[in-house]
Amino acid sequence: MSNDRNKRETITRKLNNSALSPRQTAKFLTATTLGAMLLFLSGLTFTGTVIALVMATPLMVLFSPVLVPAGLAILLVTTGFLFSGGCGVAAITALSWIHNYVPRTQAVPGAWSKWF
Repeated sequence: MSNDRNKRETITRKLNNSALSPRQTAKFLTATTLGAMLLFLSGLTFTGTVIALVMATPLMVLFSPVLVPAGLAILLVTTGFLFSGGCGVAAITALSWIHNYVPRTQAVPGAWSKWF
C-alpha cells in the first residue's frame, strides 16, 4: 500500500514540477490566439485574391494587348530608377570613404608626382 502511495506522490511531484507558470500559460494563450487570428486573416485574404483574380481574368484577356506593353514599360522604368538609385548610393559611399580616408593619410611632398 505504501508503495502505491509513494508512486502517486512521485507522479504528483513530477506533475507539479513540470507545470507551466502563469506567465508561460499567458504567453502560450496569447501566441495561440494571435496565430489563429492571423491564420484566419491569411485564409480570408487568399480567398478574396482568388475571387478577384477569377473576376478580373476576362478583362485581363481582353486588354492584354495594351497591358503587356504597359507592364513592360513600367518594369523598365522601375528598373532604371532602381539602377540609378543604386549608382547614386555607390557614389555616395565611395565619396564618404574617400572623405574619411584622405585626412588619415600623411601628406608627403611629391607623393602624387609618381601618378601625375
